[in-house]
Amino acid sequence: MFEDLKPHIVELRKRLGLSVIAILIMFAISFSFRNEILSWVIQPLNDALNIASTSMKKTHGSVTTQQVGGAFFVALKVSFFAGFLGALPYVLYQLWLFIAPGLYDNEKKLAIPFVVGGTVMFLVGVLFAYYVVTPLGFEFLIKFGSELYLPMINIEDYVGFFTKIMIGFGLAFELPVIAFLLGAMGLITDRTLIDFFKYAVVLIFIAAAVLTPPDILSQLLMAIPLVGLYGLSILIVRMVNPEIKETTNLPSKVNNES
Repeated sequence: MFEDLKPHIVELRKRLGLSVIAILIMFAISFSFRNEILSWVIQPLNDALNIASTSMKKTHGSVTTQQVGGAFFVALKVSFFAGFLGALPYVLYQLWLFIAPGLYDNEKKLAIPFVVGGTVMFLVGVLFAYYVVTPLGFEFLIKFGSELYLPMINIEDYVGFFTKIMIGFGLAFELPVIAFLLGAMGLITDRTLIDFFKYAVVLIFIAAAVLTPPDILSQLLMAIPLVGLYGLSILIVRMVNPEIKETTNLPSKVNNES
């Protein structure tokens, strides 16, 4: 059994190795722009602090570091995050090359939709989280209890918090791409997704609770778009692999009168 799996393990190791090299190259490039990237990362937090300060009419917290090498490790984290985003198309292509040998010839033509669609939807998820979710979520979290406490945000904790949200929304927005691939391969139909809808809503809210901060606002901001994306997935699958309803033609009875 191991001998049968060995070629696949070797191929997987090759694809993972090439993906890691691509991420490291993009990481090195991103590290050169670490200050600009970090400014972009902390901008939603600064905006939330400024809004809270204006509304409360007092100085309202700041961003700090509590580690000797905190700034260096933060620079590594944001550069790695940017490097992963930059290498994402290549990583998805390597993933496709790994699974392609097990597909039919007509299914192998889905490589471009998978790579392009996967990259675009991941970035859409990241941008949605950045421009919609984090401003609302951070403002709510900072204002909550602000009458009693002065927020002193640890930059190390914030960057980990930020990247978790970005990656979570990026992965969540891959739903239409996955549905497209499964539909094009004939594995699911629109009826499959429709019948599974009530269970999907429960799973969506569970995923939102796991992938977002522990506040109801952030969870709703993920769950509601995901429900919409599930509906979009139904329409996509209906176009690529609609359920064909079987019709039974009953022979007409002919009465011959004598």
